[in-house]
Amino acid sequence: MGDIRRRGVVALGVTALVAPLTLALTAAPAQAASCTTQAGPYQKQVEKFLGRPVDGRQSSADCRAIQAFQNKHGITPAIGYAGPVTWGVMDLMNKQKAVGNNPNKDGKCPVNKGRIACVNLSLQLSWIQDGSRLVYGPVPVRTGRNGYETRTGLKKIYWRDIDHVSTIYNVPMPYSQFFDGGQAFHSVNLSMWNPPGSHGCVNMTTTDAKKYWSLLRTGDDVFVYGRKPGT
Repeated sequence: MGDIRRRGVVALGVTALVAPLTLALTAAPAQAASCTTQAGPYQKQVEKFLGRPVDGRQSSADCRAIQAFQNKHGITPAIGYAGPVTWGVMDLMNKQKAVGNNPNKDGKCPVNKGRIACVNLSLQLSWIQDGSRLVYGPVPVRTGRNGYETRTGLKKIYWRDIDHVSTIYNVPMPYSQFFDGGQAFHSVNLSMWNPPGSHGCVNMTTTDAKKYWSLLRTGDDVFVYGRKPGT
């Protein structure tokens, strides 16, 4: 988390640390890790997700495909092992894709507030709606890790800072829109599926954070519900 400060005024609160996000690739390690020859407990599921032959046996091609996925999304150790963390990310991606264009199918995000930004922690998705009309999204997001959970409930955007920098962690938080005790929507520069999560903020891709910036205003409602996997 980082502090929120206006010029010449007392700090408004503490922001959640930007934790890696975005659909972009994470930087590959300087020296690639070696590939494991061991099949993981989720070998078949991972093979299917990656479009590999589903035989439950680890091949060098399987390992390279798994390792590339791990490097892309910052999953460590990136040794091509089909373990629970790697499969958990893939399973979440499958569930996000299944939502389609109806993210509020369960009706949990209020439709009587006008324009509102919704955050489903369970699916790591966010969207903006106006009544029952979908305005933007759903888009994948990266919320608080265990011990730094993004707090649930109905909130309001109380401060916006397009070029915010956390002075506690000395990290940039572009397009910050604060809605709860320092927790904010903002962009980051790593995969939004990068485990374990942020320090409370709702991390977004730069594209999505810019769109949220253009669509939302101070005073707009934000509703956060569900529970992030692993918290």
